[in-house]
Amino acid sequence: MKIATILGTRPEIIKMAPIIAEIDRRGISQIVLHTGQHYDKEMSDNFFRDLELPSPDYNIHVGSGSHGKQTGLMMKGIEEILLEEKPDIVLVQGDTNAVLAGALVAAKLHIAVGHVEAGLRSFDTTMPEEINRRVADVCSAMYFIPTEESAINLLAEGLSRNDLIITGNTVVDACFRHLEIAKKRGFEEESLAELDIENMDNILTLTMHRAENVDVKERVTSIIEALKELDEMNIIFPIHPRTKNMLENFGLFDELNDLEHVHIVKPIGYLDFLLLTSKSTLILTDSGGLQEEAITLDVPALTLRYNTERPETVTAGGNILVGANKDAILENANFILNDDEFAQNMRNAKNPYGQGDAAEKTVDAIEKFYSEGLLDIKAPEDIMTSFTRKMALINEDVNVAEFEQKENALVHMVFDGQNMKFPTDDTNLKGMMISYDKRE
Repeated sequence: MKIATILGTRPEIIKMAPIIAEIDRRGISQIVLHTGQHYDKEMSDNFFRDLELPSPDYNIHVGSGSHGKQTGLMMKGIEEILLEEKPDIVLVQGDTNAVLAGALVAAKLHIAVGHVEAGLRSFDTTMPEEINRRVADVCSAMYFIPTEESAINLLAEGLSRNDLIITGNTVVDACFRHLEIAKKRGFEEESLAELDIENMDNILTLTMHRAENVDVKERVTSIIEALKELDEMNIIFPIHPRTKNMLENFGLFDELNDLEHVHIVKPIGYLDFLLLTSKSTLILTDSGGLQEEAITLDVPALTLRYNTERPETVTAGGNILVGANKDAILENANFILNDDEFAQNMRNAKNPYGQGDAAEKTVDAIEKFYSEGLLDIKAPEDIMTSFTRKMALINEDVNVAEFEQKENALVHMVFDGQNMKFPTDDTNLKGMMISYDKRE
C-alpha cells in the first residue's frame, strides 16, 4: 500500500504530522506532496525539521494568487505527481485550496480520497473554507471525523455511515507531540524572550486576521476598545502583516501600540506560539484551529466570530463566541480573570476532540479498508438495485447491525427523542426514531 499526503499550509503540516509519523512508524510506503501554497521561512524545510518530520518528497511551488489561479496550478502539479506515483489513497486535511485541488484531482483519477477533519460546517458559504471542505467531502471515499456532531453533518448530507470514522482530531495528537518539542527548546523568538514570558502573569494571547473583523473599521475599533480596558492582562499580539496594514489604514495601530499592557510582536513560529498558548490565561482569537488548540491545552477561549465550524468547543464549555462586541469581550474576559469557578469550569471543559490517538485510529482504518479492497475505485459491474428511504419508530430490542442485516437496510440517522445520534453497529435502537434506506 502507498499513501500520498497533500499539504499546502502550516496548519495542515501541523495536524498531519502525527499521521505522517504514524505511517512511517508502521513502515507503510508514503509520499508527501507540498503545494507551496504559502511560502515563507515557516514553510521551508526548517519547519519540517522543527517538527521532526522528513522533508516533503515533492514541492510544486504554487505560491500565492487568486483562488482560481492557485487552485488550477495546484491541480496541474498534483495530477502529474499522482499519475507517476499511483498511490492507493490520497490524504487531504481541512479546508484549504490544497484540499480542494487534491481531492478533485484524486477523485477524477479514481484514487480514493481520505479527508482528515471531515464534516465540519460553518454553514456560511461566504467563507472559501466552507466551499473547500464541502467539495472535498463530496469527492472522498473515507472520512476521518473529529466528533460525532461532525459525523451527523455528513449523515444529514446522505453519506453512508460505513465510510465515516470518528477518530477525534489530530490537533490533540499534534499539541501533545509538538508541545514536548517546544518545551525542550524553549522560546527562540527574540521578541518573546525579551518579554520574559516565563515570569509573566495573566497572559492574554490575541490573534486577529479574518477579513470580517480587520477589514471593518467598526468591528476592529470595538475590539480595540475592549483591549484598552483589559489592562489587568498582559496582551501578547503576534500581528499578521495584513492586519497591521488595515489598522494603520484606519489610524488605529499607533493607538493600540501605545498601550503599556499590549505587546505587539511580529508573527512567531509555530512552536513558540504553542508554548505561548500553553502559558496563557486566556485566548482571544478569530482563528479556527486555535479554538481546538486552546481547549486541548485547557486554556479558556473567547472567539471573535459570530459563528464557528468548531461548535463542539462551545458546547463543551471551553469556548465562548463574543463576535466583535466590546461588552461581551469584557464581560467574559473579566469573569475568567476574576471568577475562579467560572475560569476553572472553562479550563476543565472536556475536550471533544479526543485523547490524542486520532492518528493511530486513522491509519488503522486505512489499513482495514485497504485489506478489504474498499480503496479500489471501480465502475459498478452489477445492475443497480432500487431502494426506498424510510423512517420508523423501533420498538424491538435490536442494534443497528442486527437491524440492517434483518431488513437489508442501511441506517442513516438515529433520534433518541432529544438528540441525533451517530449509529454505530452496537447502538441499541429500541425506542429510537430512525431513517434508513431499504434495499429492494
